[in-house]
Amino acid sequence: MNTQENSYLGWKGTLLVCAVLFLIGAGVIAVIFSTEPTATRSSASRETAMLVDVTEAEKGDFRPVIEVMGTVAPARDIILRPRVSGRIVERSQDFTPGSMVGKGQTLLRIDPKDYKNALEQRKSELRQAKADLNIERGKQDVSQSDYQTLDKALPAEKRALVLRQPQMNSTLARVNSARAAVDQARLELKRTSVEAPFDAHIISRNANTGSQVSAGENLARLVGVDTYWVEATVPVSKLSRISFPSQDGEEGAKVKIRDRAAWGEGQFRQGRVYKFVGSLEDRTRMARVLISVEDPLALDSPDKPVMIIGAYVQARIRAEEIRNSIRLNREFVRKNDTVWVMHKGELEIRDVDIHFRDKENAYISSGLQDGEKVVTTNLTTVVNGTKLRRKTSN
Repeated sequence: MNTQENSYLGWKGTLLVCAVLFLIGAGVIAVIFSTEPTATRSSASRETAMLVDVTEAEKGDFRPVIEVMGTVAPARDIILRPRVSGRIVERSQDFTPGSMVGKGQTLLRIDPKDYKNALEQRKSELRQAKADLNIERGKQDVSQSDYQTLDKALPAEKRALVLRQPQMNSTLARVNSARAAVDQARLELKRTSVEAPFDAHIISRNANTGSQVSAGENLARLVGVDTYWVEATVPVSKLSRISFPSQDGEEGAKVKIRDRAAWGEGQFRQGRVYKFVGSLEDRTRMARVLISVEDPLALDSPDKPVMIIGAYVQARIRAEEIRNSIRLNREFVRKNDTVWVMHKGELEIRDVDIHFRDKENAYISSGLQDGEKVVTTNLTTVVNGTKLRRKTSN
């Protein structure tokens, strides 16, 4: 019985301790909640100055740069063809692809024997025609003497027959024909020497010593070494800012040409805008413009890079000057041609009129003044009147 009583009393004591602990915990929680700060909702329109970077608008006279791409092509490009037929008996050592040849330099010789024989034959025919002319003149002198002896006036037609005028005209015609045949034979003999028509770079060769060629056959491809073109495509909207050569001799706009794949960084060639082709490129619908580059193979300036036909190059055209405009980095022109301006510590969203754009800058004609502070920081929320403050450099 004592054991049961002790067990009962122990259980009651445990329960009492638990109850006391529960009450103490509840009291502590109540105290915590009663002393916590009360949360309040602040107005969403509360103004806080946003930290931004700015740049000053720059007004002045500027020359934009129009950056385009183009393909290198020779200004003079021909297929060399013989004007007479025959077997090639001689070839110049310079008549190989990659060689440079001068104007008038003999590249090939076609067997001239047949043409020499033809020339001698034509000369013989001319001598015979001249002899016939001399005989006819003698006969005409006799007829003139007989006519004077006759002492009788004849009609003009009969008089011409008596004086052998038709025979003389026929003989003179044969002489002139024979002389022309000699000239033609001499010309064909000269054409057995195939010469370079201008200072040229040989791109390909399709004949060699021993080849039998016909008149008009493809012997080689030659391109001029004086000038290459860059056939560039330009947006139609930018044509008005490009200066083309005028009839009074004024040169076109300057162009800086780069071929990064072939020349590497820092290497470039100077050129000039030469012609507006007057048609649009079929695929891109952009205008076609020719840019001329002198001495493209750097024959006179070995320190310059050599231009390669068919290369795809970058051309930076120096456009006509734009006066009294604001030049601003294109990144700072926002959607719908607006600019964010910091004015008296607040944000102003300005509509601007853009006169021209190049790859890097926009040229603003109105809506922004010289020296105004343009916000360059990208903001997530943009509202007129937002408070701003400038970042300070360390």
